Amino acid sequence: MDLLCEKTSIPDVLLITPKVYGDRRGFFMETFHEKKYRELGIDKPFVQDNYSHSHRGTLRGLHYQRPHSQSKLVSVLNGKVYDVAVDIRVGSPTFGRWVGLVLSDENRCQLFIPEGFAHGFCVLSEEVDFMYKCTDFYSPADEHGILWSDPALGIEWPKVEPILSDKDTRYPVLSAMTPEQLPDYG
Repeated sequence: MDLLCEKTSIPDVLLITPKVYGDRRGFFMETFHEKKYRELGIDKPFVQDNYSHSHRGTLRGLHYQRPHSQSKLVSVLNGKVYDVAVDIRVGSPTFGRWVGLVLSDENRCQLFIPEGFAHGFCVLSEEVDFMYKCTDFYSPADEHGILWSDPALGIEWPKVEPILSDKDTRYPVLSAMTPEQLPDYG
């Protein structure tokens, strides 16, 4: 297979390293191949692709949708980010745990984040071009978030005073959320 797939410390979150074919002209890689990703257990259809451009120190997150939950396949086209997925599924054995990994245009890695996780990233390079595929459409009415700096989560963000949207500064900590506000496990 042209993909290397590794389970992270939260087994539902997968680190995927596509095969990169390079020569003096540059490189080629498949960023998604439905059949190959299905063999990895990623079998929901992706219905929307999103692209964001951000500057150094920008932190976006921690976002999720409920009830229209989204699985995401995230990657960096140009630059470098510290990418974080937090398990917020009520009843999950890894509830409240997080995974943080560097994604960049050098390592070409992708992170698969299943439904029921809050997601965010912090930009480490001067600029970043960030792409992600989603298994459900963006629904503003279903958009929610967890405070990026929730002390109980203890996420080790690389930037102490990030550039944030107003919305991202107002999200509650995870312990303030009721079970009805969070996705269910299973």
